[in-house]
Amino acid sequence: MAKRRQLRGFDLKQIEGVANLVGVDEVGRGAFAGPVVAAAVVVSREFLESRWAVTKSGRVNDSKLLSAAQREELWSEFEELAAEGKIHAHHGIASVAEIAELNILGATKLSMRRALGGIWPPEAFAAEGTEPDLFSSFEERAAFAPSVSARVIIDGLPLRSFPYPHTAFVKGDARSLCIAMASIIAKVARDRMMAGLEDKFPGYGFAQHKGYGTEEHRDAVLRLGKCAEHRDAFLRKLLAVRVDPAQMDFLGVEPTAGG
Repeated sequence: MAKRRQLRGFDLKQIEGVANLVGVDEVGRGAFAGPVVAAAVVVSREFLESRWAVTKSGRVNDSKLLSAAQREELWSEFEELAAEGKIHAHHGIASVAEIAELNILGATKLSMRRALGGIWPPEAFAAEGTEPDLFSSFEERAAFAPSVSARVIIDGLPLRSFPYPHTAFVKGDARSLCIAMASIIAKVARDRMMAGLEDKFPGYGFAQHKGYGTEEHRDAVLRLGKCAEHRDAFLRKLLAVRVDPAQMDFLGVEPTAGG
Protein backbone atom coordinates (compact mmCIF):
# COMPACT_ATOMS: atom_id res chain seq x y z
CA MET A 1 0.00 0.00 0.00
CA ALA A 2 2.85 2.39 0.82
CA LYS A 3 4.28 1.92 -2.66
CA ARG A 4 0.91 2.71 -4.24
CA ARG A 5 0.68 5.95 -2.27
CA GLN A 6 3.82 7.04 -4.09
CA LEU A 7 1.78 7.31 -7.30
CA ARG A 8 -0.04 10.35 -5.94
CA GLY A 9 3.21 11.88 -4.70
CA PHE A 10 4.76 11.41 -8.12
CA ASP A 11 1.91 13.33 -9.75
CA LEU A 12 2.10 16.14 -7.21
CA LYS A 13 5.69 16.68 -8.33
CA GLN A 14 4.84 16.43 -12.04
CA ILE A 15 2.00 18.96 -11.82
CA GLU A 16 4.22 21.72 -10.44
CA GLY A 17 4.02 24.80 -12.64
CA VAL A 18 0.87 23.77 -14.53
CA ALA A 19 -2.83 23.59 -13.72
CA ASN A 20 -3.43 20.05 -15.01
CA LEU A 21 -1.62 16.77 -15.44
CA VAL A 22 -2.68 14.36 -18.21
CA GLY A 23 -1.78 10.69 -17.92
CA VAL A 24 -1.87 8.52 -21.03
CA ASP A 25 -1.54 4.76 -21.42
CA GLU A 26 -2.56 2.04 -23.89
CA VAL A 27 -3.52 -1.62 -23.81
CA GLY A 28 -3.66 -4.30 -26.48
CA ARG A 29 -0.39 -3.49 -28.17
CA GLY A 30 0.87 -7.06 -27.84
CA ALA A 31 -2.40 -8.84 -28.57
CA PHE A 32 -2.94 -11.04 -31.62
CA ALA A 33 -6.50 -9.86 -32.21
CA GLY A 34 -8.65 -6.82 -31.58
CA PRO A 35 -7.94 -3.09 -31.45
CA VAL A 36 -5.37 -1.16 -29.49
CA VAL A 37 -7.03 1.19 -26.98
CA ALA A 38 -5.55 4.20 -25.20
CA ALA A 39 -6.95 6.44 -22.49
CA ALA A 40 -6.12 9.92 -21.23
CA VAL A 41 -6.98 11.11 -17.72
CA VAL A 42 -6.77 14.74 -16.62
CA VAL A 43 -6.22 15.55 -12.95
CA SER A 44 -5.70 18.86 -11.17
CA ARG A 45 -3.77 19.69 -8.00
CA GLU A 46 -7.12 20.14 -6.30
CA PHE A 47 -8.04 16.56 -7.20
CA LEU A 48 -4.65 15.21 -6.11
CA GLU A 49 -5.22 16.85 -2.72
CA SER A 50 -8.87 15.78 -2.52
CA ARG A 51 -10.30 13.35 0.02
CA TRP A 52 -10.70 10.64 -2.65
CA ALA A 53 -7.08 10.92 -3.79
CA VAL A 54 -5.75 10.94 -0.23
CA THR A 55 -7.90 8.12 1.17
CA LYS A 56 -8.88 5.94 -1.80
CA SER A 57 -6.28 6.24 -4.55
CA GLY A 58 -4.05 3.67 -2.82
CA ARG A 59 -6.16 1.01 -4.55
CA VAL A 60 -5.10 2.31 -7.98
CA ASN A 61 -2.23 0.51 -9.66
CA ASP A 62 -0.98 -0.65 -13.04
CA SER A 63 -4.05 -2.34 -14.53
CA LYS A 64 -2.12 -5.57 -15.14
CA LEU A 65 -1.64 -5.96 -11.39
CA LEU A 66 -5.34 -5.65 -10.58
CA SER A 67 -8.09 -8.23 -10.90
CA ALA A 68 -10.96 -7.72 -13.34
CA ALA A 69 -13.29 -7.07 -10.38
CA GLN A 70 -10.94 -4.43 -8.97
CA ARG A 71 -10.68 -2.69 -12.34
CA GLU A 72 -14.46 -2.65 -12.78
CA GLU A 73 -14.95 -1.21 -9.30
CA LEU A 74 -12.43 1.56 -9.98
CA TRP A 75 -14.01 2.24 -13.39
CA SER A 76 -17.31 2.91 -11.61
CA GLU A 77 -15.59 5.29 -9.21
CA PHE A 78 -13.85 7.08 -12.08
CA GLU A 79 -17.23 7.54 -13.76
CA GLU A 80 -18.55 9.18 -10.59
CA LEU A 81 -15.49 11.42 -10.33
CA ALA A 82 -15.90 12.45 -13.98
CA ALA A 83 -19.61 13.13 -13.52
CA GLU A 84 -18.72 15.41 -10.61
CA GLY A 85 -16.13 17.23 -12.76
CA LYS A 86 -13.23 16.14 -10.54
CA ILE A 87 -11.39 14.38 -13.38
CA HIS A 88 -11.74 14.26 -17.14
CA ALA A 89 -11.13 11.12 -19.15
CA HIS A 90 -11.46 9.86 -22.71
CA HIS A 91 -10.36 6.74 -24.57
CA GLY A 92 -9.37 6.29 -28.19
CA ILE A 93 -9.33 3.23 -30.43
CA ALA A 94 -7.23 2.12 -33.39
CA SER A 95 -8.80 -0.76 -35.31
CA VAL A 96 -7.25 -3.94 -36.67
CA ALA A 97 -7.35 -2.40 -40.16
CA GLU A 98 -5.48 0.66 -38.89
CA ILE A 99 -2.91 -1.56 -37.18
CA ALA A 100 -2.32 -3.29 -40.52
CA GLU A 101 -2.03 0.05 -42.33
CA LEU A 102 0.10 1.97 -39.83
CA ASN A 103 1.91 -0.88 -37.98
CA ILE A 104 1.38 -1.32 -34.25
CA LEU A 105 3.44 1.72 -33.20
CA GLY A 106 1.61 4.00 -35.61
CA ALA A 107 -1.75 2.63 -34.48
CA THR A 108 -0.77 3.05 -30.82
CA LYS A 109 0.06 6.70 -31.44
CA LEU A 110 -3.24 7.10 -33.30
CA SER A 111 -5.21 5.70 -30.36
CA MET A 112 -3.36 8.03 -27.99
CA ARG A 113 -4.03 11.02 -30.24
CA ARG A 114 -7.71 10.14 -30.27
CA ALA A 115 -7.77 9.78 -26.49
CA LEU A 116 -6.08 13.15 -26.00
CA GLY A 117 -8.11 14.74 -28.79
CA GLY A 118 -11.29 13.91 -26.92
CA ILE A 119 -10.11 16.30 -24.21
CA TRP A 120 -7.99 18.96 -25.94
CA PRO A 121 -6.87 19.41 -29.55
CA PRO A 122 -3.08 19.33 -30.07
CA GLU A 123 -3.00 23.02 -31.02
CA ALA A 124 -4.03 23.84 -27.45
CA PHE A 125 -0.49 22.91 -26.38
CA ALA A 126 2.79 24.64 -27.12
CA ALA A 127 5.89 22.47 -27.44
CA GLU A 128 9.11 23.64 -25.83
CA GLY A 129 11.48 25.23 -28.31
CA THR A 130 8.85 25.67 -31.02
CA GLU A 131 8.01 29.34 -30.53
CA PRO A 132 7.55 31.03 -33.95
CA ASP A 133 10.45 33.17 -35.08
CA LEU A 134 10.28 36.84 -36.03
CA PHE A 135 9.57 35.96 -39.65
CA SER A 136 6.40 34.02 -38.84
CA SER A 137 3.10 35.54 -39.85
CA PHE A 138 0.88 37.36 -37.36
CA GLU A 139 -1.62 34.48 -37.56
CA GLU A 140 1.06 31.90 -36.81
CA ARG A 141 2.31 33.84 -33.81
CA ALA A 142 -1.22 34.37 -32.51
CA ALA A 143 -1.95 30.65 -32.83
CA PHE A 144 1.17 29.76 -30.84
CA ALA A 145 -0.14 30.77 -27.41
CA PRO A 146 -1.39 27.66 -25.60
CA SER A 147 -4.97 27.72 -24.38
CA VAL A 148 -4.44 25.15 -21.63
CA SER A 149 -1.98 24.81 -18.80
CA ALA A 150 -1.23 21.12 -18.74
CA ARG A 151 1.59 18.61 -18.85
CA VAL A 152 1.12 15.33 -20.71
CA ILE A 153 2.89 12.28 -19.31
CA ILE A 154 2.90 8.97 -21.17
CA ASP A 155 3.76 5.41 -20.18
CA GLY A 156 6.72 4.06 -22.12
CA LEU A 157 9.27 5.76 -24.35
CA PRO A 158 9.02 9.22 -25.98
CA LEU A 159 6.95 9.23 -29.17
CA ARG A 160 8.38 10.71 -32.35
CA SER A 161 6.16 12.72 -34.69
CA PHE A 162 3.51 13.06 -32.00
CA PRO A 163 1.45 16.28 -31.98
CA TYR A 164 1.28 16.58 -28.19
CA PRO A 165 4.35 17.72 -26.25
CA HIS A 166 4.91 15.07 -23.62
CA THR A 167 7.21 13.43 -21.13
CA ALA A 168 7.51 9.65 -21.18
CA PHE A 169 8.21 7.39 -18.21
CA VAL A 170 9.10 3.73 -18.55
CA LYS A 171 6.68 1.75 -16.35
CA GLY A 172 4.79 4.98 -15.82
CA ASP A 173 1.63 3.03 -14.97
CA ALA A 174 3.41 1.86 -11.82
CA ARG A 175 4.75 5.35 -10.99
CA SER A 176 1.99 7.85 -11.77
CA LEU A 177 -1.56 7.92 -10.44
CA CYS A 178 -3.11 9.48 -13.55
CA ILE A 179 -1.23 7.13 -15.89
CA ALA A 180 -2.38 4.16 -13.79
CA MET A 181 -5.94 5.50 -13.95
CA ALA A 182 -5.61 5.74 -17.73
CA SER A 183 -4.31 2.17 -17.90
CA ILE A 184 -7.37 0.94 -15.99
CA ILE A 185 -9.81 2.85 -18.21
CA ALA A 186 -8.12 1.59 -21.38
CA LYS A 187 -8.02 -1.98 -20.06
CA VAL A 188 -11.68 -2.09 -19.02
CA ALA A 189 -12.81 -0.46 -22.28
CA ARG A 190 -10.84 -2.93 -24.39
CA ASP A 191 -11.83 -5.98 -22.32
CA ARG A 192 -15.48 -5.08 -22.81
CA MET A 193 -14.96 -4.75 -26.56
CA MET A 194 -13.24 -8.12 -26.74
CA ALA A 195 -15.96 -9.80 -24.66
CA GLY A 196 -18.45 -8.35 -27.12
CA LEU A 197 -16.71 -10.24 -29.94
CA GLU A 198 -17.55 -13.57 -28.32
CA ASP A 199 -21.00 -13.74 -29.93
CA LYS A 200 -19.81 -12.35 -33.26
CA PHE A 201 -16.89 -14.79 -33.53
CA PRO A 202 -17.77 -17.79 -31.32
CA GLY A 203 -15.23 -20.44 -30.49
CA TYR A 204 -12.12 -18.26 -30.18
CA GLY A 205 -12.52 -17.50 -26.49
CA PHE A 206 -12.16 -13.74 -26.86
CA ALA A 207 -14.05 -13.15 -23.61
CA GLN A 208 -11.37 -15.14 -21.76
CA HIS A 209 -8.03 -14.28 -23.35
CA LYS A 210 -9.04 -10.86 -24.78
CA GLY A 211 -7.12 -11.54 -27.99
CA TYR A 212 -3.74 -12.31 -26.42
CA GLY A 213 -1.62 -15.22 -27.56
CA THR A 214 -2.57 -17.90 -25.08
CA GLU A 215 -2.32 -21.59 -25.90
CA GLU A 216 -6.13 -21.74 -26.05
CA HIS A 217 -6.19 -18.88 -28.54
CA ARG A 218 -3.54 -20.49 -30.69
CA ASP A 219 -5.40 -23.79 -30.72
CA ALA A 220 -8.66 -22.04 -31.64
CA VAL A 221 -7.00 -20.33 -34.63
CA LEU A 222 -5.55 -23.65 -35.78
CA ARG A 223 -8.98 -25.23 -35.49
CA LEU A 224 -11.16 -22.44 -36.92
CA GLY A 225 -8.82 -20.30 -39.02
CA LYS A 226 -8.48 -16.58 -38.49
CA CYS A 227 -11.36 -14.11 -38.24
CA ALA A 228 -11.68 -10.47 -39.21
CA GLU A 229 -10.38 -9.31 -35.82
CA HIS A 230 -7.06 -11.12 -36.09
CA ARG A 231 -3.90 -9.18 -36.92
CA ASP A 232 -2.25 -11.01 -39.79
CA ALA A 233 1.32 -9.93 -38.97
CA PHE A 234 0.87 -11.00 -35.34
CA LEU A 235 -0.49 -14.42 -36.29
CA ARG A 236 2.89 -15.30 -37.76
CA LYS A 237 4.32 -15.10 -34.26
CA LEU A 238 1.40 -16.98 -32.76
CA LEU A 239 1.56 -19.82 -35.27
CA ALA A 240 5.27 -20.01 -36.01
CA VAL A 241 5.87 -22.78 -33.47
CA ARG A 242 4.74 -26.33 -34.26
CA VAL A 243 2.78 -25.42 -37.39
CA ASP A 244 3.57 -26.80 -40.82
CA PRO A 245 3.71 -24.41 -43.82
CA ALA A 246 0.63 -25.93 -45.45
CA GLN A 247 -1.46 -25.16 -42.36
CA MET A 248 -0.12 -21.60 -42.19
CA ASP A 249 -0.95 -21.08 -45.86
CA PHE A 250 -4.50 -22.32 -45.24
CA LEU A 251 -4.83 -19.70 -42.53
CA GLY A 252 -3.68 -16.96 -44.87
CA VAL A 253 -0.36 -16.48 -43.07
CA GLU A 254 2.91 -16.53 -44.97
CA PRO A 255 5.34 -19.19 -43.68
CA THR A 256 8.29 -17.80 -41.76
CA ALA A 257 11.84 -18.29 -43.03
CA GLY A 258 13.02 -21.79 -42.43
CA GLY A 259 9.48 -22.99 -41.65
